[in-house]
Amino acid sequence: MSGGERRRARRRQPGECEPVSRVRVRAGRELAVIDISSCGALVEGDARLLPGTHLDVHVVTRIGRSLVRSCVTRAWVADLRPDRVLYRAALAFEPIVDLGAARSTGE
Repeated sequence: MSGGERRRARRRQPGECEPVSRVRVRAGRELAVIDISSCGALVEGDARLLPGTHLDVHVVTRIGRSLVRSCVTRAWVADLRPDRVLYRAALAFEPIVDLGAARSTGE
């Protein structure tokens, strides 16, 4: 089996001040974006997301907010402390999202 890149699109880490650095699940929970591409995102937060679950997330770009249908492809516990559990999840966007407007003007 080849160990090559399997991703469909190039990912990047958003800057802390970029609008796309956070997404909000339609139910209200906010998630930090670890990295993002037009096909999906790796997110982190206190929300327990289960693989195979479909959810809508608000992705904020410089031109506004888009409600994007997503599917959780992988999920795991990223950090476990006595007072908190931090989860990470990989989301696949359905359909692909144009993130060109999400980049800061300095890039």
